[in-house]
Amino acid sequence: MAADGSQVNEIFARFQAADPHPKTELRYKDTFTLLVAVVLSAQATDESVNRATPALFAVADTPQKMIALGEAGVTDKIKTIGLYRNKAKNLIALSKKLIEEHGGKVPAAREALETLPGVGRKTANVVLNVAFGQPTIAIDTHIFRVSNRTGLAPGKTPLIVEETLNRVVPDRYKHNCHHWLILHGRYVCKARKPECWRCIIADICLFEPKTAAPA
Repeated sequence: MAADGSQVNEIFARFQAADPHPKTELRYKDTFTLLVAVVLSAQATDESVNRATPALFAVADTPQKMIALGEAGVTDKIKTIGLYRNKAKNLIALSKKLIEEHGGKVPAAREALETLPGVGRKTANVVLNVAFGQPTIAIDTHIFRVSNRTGLAPGKTPLIVEETLNRVVPDRYKHNCHHWLILHGRYVCKARKPECWRCIIADICLFEPKTAAPA
């Protein structure tokens, strides 16, 4: 069962009223460091990435410096993050490709971003949204769960959920859409047990039965 247009509009109107300017919780300095942080966040928490990136960015905040640090050096800086060996390899290869094909700059086009090592559709969508202000919607596990659980955008795959959100979310909410949904999924509509008793959209959400407040 899916929410209707008026329900979808009300959901995002409430999110906007509660948090008019939502932002990514990943810490970064510029477009390149944002790209690096998002690549590192795959199958890892933002918190674990934020603990590791200050030391990495202190010595490698450009593609040139990343290459100079080398795979072993990058590995040492990010070894507290999941899949760190493969991510270190990707960051070196990604940095080389940025220099060779894009003058060391992060491209502002999805097709170009998705050719970079370690960059898939979700990562590209985050970079396009946060760095370049495009109204893209990145689907992570939180958004996938919230979209299905609430009836906002039911779908069996992340791509179907993304396409549905792009169709049903009013344009004025699209730029902030994925930030609101990520934060809602991370702190309220949690995976194991949604905290319905303190949810600002509980009366609209189609999830049943609602979770009662702890005694």
